[in-house]
Amino acid sequence: MVNEPSLIRVGPEQVNLSFAERVNEASGQVVQRCYYCQKCSAGCPTAFSMEYKPARMLRMVQLGLRDTVLTNAALWRCTGCDTCGVHCPNEISIGRVVETLRELVWRENYLVAEAPPIDETLQSGLRALSQLGERISTRHNISGEDNQGRLIWSQNLERVPEGLERKAGAEVLYFVGCVASFFPRTYRVPQSMTSIMEAAGVDFTTLGGEEWCCGYPLLSAGLGEQIEELAQHNVAQVKAIGVKKVVTACPSCYYMWKHVYGKLGGELDLEVQHSTEFLVELIESGTISLGELKQTVTYHDPCDLGRKSECYDPPRRVLESIPGLSFVEMADYRENALCCGGGGNLETFEPALVTEVALQRIGQARQVGAEVLVSACQQCERTFLNALRQDKTRGDKRLRVMDVSELVWRTMEKVRVEERTL
Repeated sequence: MVNEPSLIRVGPEQVNLSFAERVNEASGQVVQRCYYCQKCSAGCPTAFSMEYKPARMLRMVQLGLRDTVLTNAALWRCTGCDTCGVHCPNEISIGRVVETLRELVWRENYLVAEAPPIDETLQSGLRALSQLGERISTRHNISGEDNQGRLIWSQNLERVPEGLERKAGAEVLYFVGCVASFFPRTYRVPQSMTSIMEAAGVDFTTLGGEEWCCGYPLLSAGLGEQIEELAQHNVAQVKAIGVKKVVTACPSCYYMWKHVYGKLGGELDLEVQHSTEFLVELIESGTISLGELKQTVTYHDPCDLGRKSECYDPPRRVLESIPGLSFVEMADYRENALCCGGGGNLETFEPALVTEVALQRIGQARQVGAEVLVSACQQCERTFLNALRQDKTRGDKRLRVMDVSELVWRTMEKVRVEERTL
């Protein structure tokens, strides 16, 4: 349990020469390799809001200026997108360094009530992050709602698939994720995924109310010590059902299942796929048929799926399989794609900043004449939709936002309608 923060300890700066080594040991990085080229700062989507940009934060760690770096809001304005790591010539994972610094803030009780009042944004943001950790630990989801309501989105399906919840012996487990389970604007993602799987004859199920948060929000908030219980629960529930494959449309869930869970509890003995990888298999095997869609579509690479998991091709292969679709790339794509702004718990820490970042990416979609901005992440979709509501520069042309799974189901429905009219 994390104590709710109120104020930050301040006082005369004391240089701590062992600080850099502690950060190196905890993060697995070598901060001394940074020679301040500032390429990380140039590519950072939120650098414009930071007093200390990424390169300067690394420099302060090198110099042992612990108090300065740990008590500045810049540390929490990072979205965890890893753009900085892509641009670093010395391959330093600055994102991992930031996670380590955030962990130190909580672990070393840098948040104490005796300190004088300081930055209001920092205080309120850290308080909100503490509450997020509390919700996940006690309610097992990011919204704090009753976890038994995870399948509420299924109520609007034309027909609820048999065995949707905890079907023993199913071949595939669809891990829905917190965002798609509890935020109505993204209900279309699980609705589309389950409709596709049912139409394809896939033997699948979900964990229903026994699905717990994957733990990624805790990892990016510096609260990684709380993840193990969540991971052990989810893995145990999946193994109890007996599935051989876990499929998720959430890149953060995918990252945890693919790259983190195995390290916490040994080999999973499970195949883990993102929804786009799964859809590629269904399409290229001829299991599902896609109807014609005459629209100009661009694709946004989610940070956790692209830069962090190097899954770039499957989403594009899906889009290129749709007859009539005109696919165009934005100015920045694949490993250079701009962040949507919805990562790193930035929405929790400082919500207004998220929209500024998202609108930059939306602008790039408009520049290439896209009618539909497609992503493969329910949080990206939700972030873009929220930003579009506040966009005052859009003009008369409407930009639609969809998940890859929604687009696939839409084309499949066209085929079904055509077949019924024959």
